[in-house]
Amino acid sequence: MSQTGPDASKARKKEVPPSENGHLIYANGTNGEAITFGHSTVILPHIKKVKTYVDPFTYEDPNQAVKEFATEIDATQIRILEVIGGGEFGDVCSGLMLMPDKTTIKVAVKTLKTGATDKDRSDFLSEASIMGQFDHPNVIKLLGVVTKTRPAMIVTEFMENGSLDKYLRENDGRFTVTQLLGMMRGVGFGMRFLSEMNFVHRDLAARNILVNEHLVCKVADFGLSRRKELDGAYETRGGKIPIRWTAPEAIGYKKFTSASDVWSLGVVMWEIMSYGERPYWNWPNQDVIKAVEKGYRLPPPMECPEAIHQLMLDCWQRDRNHRPTFTTIVSTLDRLIRNPNALRPLAKNGSPLGLSSSLNDLSRFNSVSDWLDSLKMGRYKDSFTAAGYVRLEDIARLSQSDLPRLGVTLAGHQKKIMKGIHSIRAQLEQAAETLV
Repeated sequence: MSQTGPDASKARKKEVPPSENGHLIYANGTNGEAITFGHSTVILPHIKKVKTYVDPFTYEDPNQAVKEFATEIDATQIRILEVIGGGEFGDVCSGLMLMPDKTTIKVAVKTLKTGATDKDRSDFLSEASIMGQFDHPNVIKLLGVVTKTRPAMIVTEFMENGSLDKYLRENDGRFTVTQLLGMMRGVGFGMRFLSEMNFVHRDLAARNILVNEHLVCKVADFGLSRRKELDGAYETRGGKIPIRWTAPEAIGYKKFTSASDVWSLGVVMWEIMSYGERPYWNWPNQDVIKAVEKGYRLPPPMECPEAIHQLMLDCWQRDRNHRPTFTTIVSTLDRLIRNPNALRPLAKNGSPLGLSSSLNDLSRFNSVSDWLDSLKMGRYKDSFTAAGYVRLEDIARLSQSDLPRLGVTLAGHQKKIMKGIHSIRAQLEQAAETLV
């Protein structure tokens, strides 16, 4: 990796072994940092360490912020492998980065599209200026930037499992509650660090969390361009405020704080427990805003322990001063991970979920519509009714292959409904046995 500064070549050639804290001293007296990836070690030159986040948009010359907080990489060290995603400013690719010892490491590379304006370039590189200020195991690591040749690139560590929301949907039901808690804890730990640096994310959501091969979750996507438009709404690169993840005071009064990020973390926790389900399902954004203002809060996902849902509700306190801090959230998650006995899944009525030996369970439902509501699957009531399924006895005969024609195409929803059907079958069979 190329070094910056007049003594760069000297610094590359004359290094002393790293000290125990992972740092080394170059011959020119500057500090360097050793970052290990697998069997390779990246030697990053000393970049100004800051304890408080510095907004790159406050710089008169945005390029100066990039120079101050990011390391310049020679483009010849990067080889693009394939496109794995895209954004407003260009493609996101997987690639290889050549190390000083001639080995390579896999990296993620964001490229700036051809024809981008100077403003686009400045906004694109601002994410590197932000990311370069952070050094934490649960925050995505910036390796460097390419600015001296085209296309401009932002190079970060590679996260094998991609975005958290997609990863959860692809692995629906495969994790233990403790593993899911570990994911929440990772996101919370990263956000605690960012909050301590006085950084407000504003767009915390499962889609902006990346997962590596060891299931470590890292906060990512720092590319928010906080331009205030004529209608008073803050614009981000992905569009206007992400309503489903945003606290009421941030939506209504543009009050973005660490407390509004805490609200968003509560929604991320809900996404994790529901395996990537869309918050508030297919409700229009305006309906979400009205419901939340009236006090509605997302219900516990299937098999969600009561203690975890309570933590979500704490994050969704209307008064931001009553919400827990990220430190409190991480401590609570640590305590739950150490005490699995506190993680019994509870239904809305307070009874354990799953197959019940009580025949009175079925009597709680007057119709299939009531039953679907209890599963938080009320959106399918009309299609079930139209197909003639009005009694629980009718439901018991359904198989998973029947669900798509009833409009249930999402794997997670099929799983929830089939689990409920299995419970109905078991209770009907038990009732039949008592009559023999």
